[in-house]
Amino acid sequence: MKAIIINEFGGTDKLINAELPVPEPGEHEVLVKVHALSINPVDVKTREGKGVAGRLKTENPIILGWDISGEITAVGSAVNDFKVGDEVFGMVNFPGHGKAYAEYVAAPAAHLTLKPANVTHQQAAAATLAALTAYQALVKQIYLKKGQRILVHAAAGGVGHFVVQIAKHLGAYVIGTSSAANKEFVLGIGADEHIDYKSQRFEEVVKDVDAVFDALGAETILRSIPVVKEGGYIVSIPTTVPEEVAAKAKEKDVLAFFFLVQSSGADMKIIADLLEKGILRPYVNHYDFSQMDIAHQQQETGGTRGKIVLTLP
Repeated sequence: MKAIIINEFGGTDKLINAELPVPEPGEHEVLVKVHALSINPVDVKTREGKGVAGRLKTENPIILGWDISGEITAVGSAVNDFKVGDEVFGMVNFPGHGKAYAEYVAAPAAHLTLKPANVTHQQAAAATLAALTAYQALVKQIYLKKGQRILVHAAAGGVGHFVVQIAKHLGAYVIGTSSAANKEFVLGIGADEHIDYKSQRFEEVVKDVDAVFDALGAETILRSIPVVKEGGYIVSIPTTVPEEVAAKAKEKDVLAFFFLVQSSGADMKIIADLLEKGILRPYVNHYDFSQMDIAHQQQETGGTRGKIVLTLP
């Protein structure tokens, strides 16, 4: 099968086209013929030797990627929930070795769910790691409720555009930051207010939100503390929250913490239902599998609207 591997960490030149044997699914796994996959900032960071590279450094070769949508071609002996021919999608083995940059992926059945018939493989692949991050953070970490207010940084990005939609579905009042070029997009997916981060400092126009979702890290977490009401949350996904920042937040009775998404077929089933009902609408940037280096370079810009998805033949 065709696969894209890395033998060492570094730039996009380390992404190597390879021919590998088709994997054999274990007893709790299914073999998926991949039709589409998506990439995330963690793919780029890991390729560079950061991200989850520490977990993969002893693997040889490393096959990056975790987000897939495709068709089951074989099932393990202990799998009862899926059959050959089922179209499925999910985030595989995160934060371990997902091996998604390949024509075939042996995936734990417990990490997948059925793809809705009214959703393309490209849309499904987009709604995996990023959508799961949004769902798990909002529902299982900050317990967002109807009528609460949330500030979403990088609201037009891969995770951000799902956070806006899920938060709105939960009944929250959503304030999204992005560039002016993405204002109509952010408002169009459900945000109640938009802030152009280039012309406005969000902490000067926002106050008393119940939660902040941070996809930027660094100083954004620190600057977000004053806008959160007592008892509120700041959840950050790019980096760990420095101890001194967490302590400063605690002084105001705000919980600031890092969150890392986990693979879950049960949560993917909820995402599938939202997709099927049209509540969740992924924004897809289309690439071909042969354009992986270009796709990584685009992801590196940090200015991509929605998700980058690659289609396999």
